[in-house]
Amino acid sequence: MSTVLHLGAGATWPGEIALRVNHGIFAFFVSQFRKEIILVAGTNGKTTTSLMITQVLEKHGFSVVHNSSGANLLNGVVSACIQRSSWNGTLRADYGVFEVDENSLPVVISIIKHKESVKGFTLVLLNLFRDQLDRYGEVDVIAEKWEKSLREQRAQHKKKSNSRNKKIIQIIANADDPLIAHLASIASISTPDIKAFYFGLNDRALFQQRMDHATDSIFCPSCGSRLAYEGMYYSHIGVWHCLSCGAKRPVPDIDAWQSPLPGLYNQYNTLAAVAALRSVGVSDSHIQNALTDFAPAFGRQEEFLMDGKRLKLFLSKNPAGFNASLQTVLNMKPITLLLVLNDRIPDGRDVSWIWDVDFEVLGNKKIEIIVSGDRAYDLAVRIKYAIQFQNFTVETDLKKAISHVLQTVKNGETVYILATYSAMLAVRKVITGKKIV
Repeated sequence: MSTVLHLGAGATWPGEIALRVNHGIFAFFVSQFRKEIILVAGTNGKTTTSLMITQVLEKHGFSVVHNSSGANLLNGVVSACIQRSSWNGTLRADYGVFEVDENSLPVVISIIKHKESVKGFTLVLLNLFRDQLDRYGEVDVIAEKWEKSLREQRAQHKKKSNSRNKKIIQIIANADDPLIAHLASIASISTPDIKAFYFGLNDRALFQQRMDHATDSIFCPSCGSRLAYEGMYYSHIGVWHCLSCGAKRPVPDIDAWQSPLPGLYNQYNTLAAVAALRSVGVSDSHIQNALTDFAPAFGRQEEFLMDGKRLKLFLSKNPAGFNASLQTVLNMKPITLLLVLNDRIPDGRDVSWIWDVDFEVLGNKKIEIIVSGDRAYDLAVRIKYAIQFQNFTVETDLKKAISHVLQTVKNGETVYILATYSAMLAVRKVITGKKIV
C-alpha cells in the first residue's frame, strides 16, 4: 500500500504506526534483549558494518534483531523489533544490532540510556562526512548533536552515581576521524560509565598522494586550529594532530584485519565490526571464520550476472563515498562505468555535492562512461569539466542505459555501477525485477 500511494518504504510503516500509538514502544523492546544492544552510526558504512556484526553473532549461535532493510530512522528500528516479536510484543533475542541514521542517533541513545533494565550498550561511531546538505547541513551540525547527547549522558551519570544498576556504555570510535575521536575522548574522560575503544589504520603505504576535494573536518575539534596530518587515507580520515593545542589521534586498539571486501573504506568497516565484536566477548578466531564467506548488503559491492556480463553495484551517495568507490574501481581493468545520479528524498534534493567528487581521476584513462538518472545532465556537466577531452554517453532512461552498457562489454567482463541511494534501488529493480522495501 505504501508503494502504491508513494508514502515511502514499507519497512518503516509498522514502526511508524506503533510509535504513533505508543511513543514508548522502543523503550519496551530494548529492555528485553538478553545481552547487548549495539548501535552503528556514521555517514558511510553503517549497513555493511552492522551486517558484519550480525552475521558473526548469528554464526556464533546468538539470536539477533537487525534492521537489515537499511531503514535506520527510529520507525525502521522499531519495525525490525516488531517483525521479530510475538503477538504480545515479546522479544526473544540476545542482541539488537541496529544501524542508526545520524540525525536519529541522539534520540535512540536517550531511550536506551534511560532504560535501566538494558543489559549492555555498545555504540559504534564510524565517520562523519557531508551528506544530504539540504537535510542535515555540514558535519559540524551532526557533531554538535552527538556531543549534546554525550553531555546529557554525563548529566545523567551525576544524578545516578549511587545507582546499583549503572550501565557501562562502550564506544567503538574511528581514531582516524578527528571529530569522532574527539567525541569519544570527551565522553570517556568525563564520564566513568563510558569506555572508549579505537580502531584505525597504521599502513603508511596507503596514504593518498593529494587531499580530496571532499575533505571535511580539517580543523581541530578542540581549539579550531587547522590540523596537521602525517598522512591521509581518504577525505579527512588519517593520522592527525594539532600543533596548537596538542590534541592528536588516539592510538588504535585495533589497526589491522583482513577485510572480506575490497576497498579502503571496507577496511574501516571491518575494523569497526571486529572491535565491536571483541567488546562483547567474541573471539578473534570465531570472527575470522565467520567473515570468510561474508556477502555484502544490497547495493554495497553487490554483484549480479546479466547476459553473461557481471554488474557490480556501489552505493555512492556523497563526496567521500563516491571518491572511495572511484578509487576502488580504478584498480580494476578493463573499466566500464555507469554513473547514476538521482535527487529524490533518500538522496537529498541538493546535488551540488557532485562538484566535490574527484572525477578528475578518470582523466587520461581508457574508460567507457555512461551517465544516467534523474539528474544525469547535471552529472554530465560536472564530468565534462573534469575530463574535457574524453567522450561519454548520457542516457536518462535507466533501462536503456543498462542495456547500452551491457552491449559495450564482452562476456565475462564487469560493469561498475556507482549510484545514489534511490538510483541504487532502481538499478537493482531493473536487474533483478525485485524491489527492496
